[in-house]
Amino acid sequence: MGGFRILRTNHTSFTVSDLDRSIALYAGVLGFELVHRGRRDRALIETVVGVPGADIEVAYLQAPDHRLELIQYHGPAERERFAVRPCDVGFAHIAFDVDDLDATLAAAEPAGLVALNPPQTLEHGPNAGGRLVYSRDFDGVTVEFIEKPGDRTA
Repeated sequence: MGGFRILRTNHTSFTVSDLDRSIALYAGVLGFELVHRGRRDRALIETVVGVPGADIEVAYLQAPDHRLELIQYHGPAERERFAVRPCDVGFAHIAFDVDDLDATLAAAEPAGLVALNPPQTLEHGPNAGGRLVYSRDFDGVTVEFIEKPGDRTA
């Protein structure tokens, strides 16, 4: 099949409005490890992302078994904020398994990661018997938390 193979996932990336605030949430509250933070070469980034005037600062945070990349654009000046819904084409979210959904929400909500609705119990599918919730941060990034039946610690 094409002479190549995908080896692994490298990272998931989200553009954020305030890198400090996002790092405080994902590292300070959710416990991810800040691995790297820094600016990138403007000419390279303009070419890679196809945005003239692109000027970014990037943070990599290590979650269990996955790396999260958060990008704050300092340029160009004309940037937009989108409010997409899960039903809109191009919508994306990231999901994490947790051992205590209620404790996760209690810690995350004061930091700006707010549940869209109360947690729901799954009756069908691979996570049947588990609970899940969609939450959204201050930039509109949707984070799903899943508590599988066997993962609950309490």
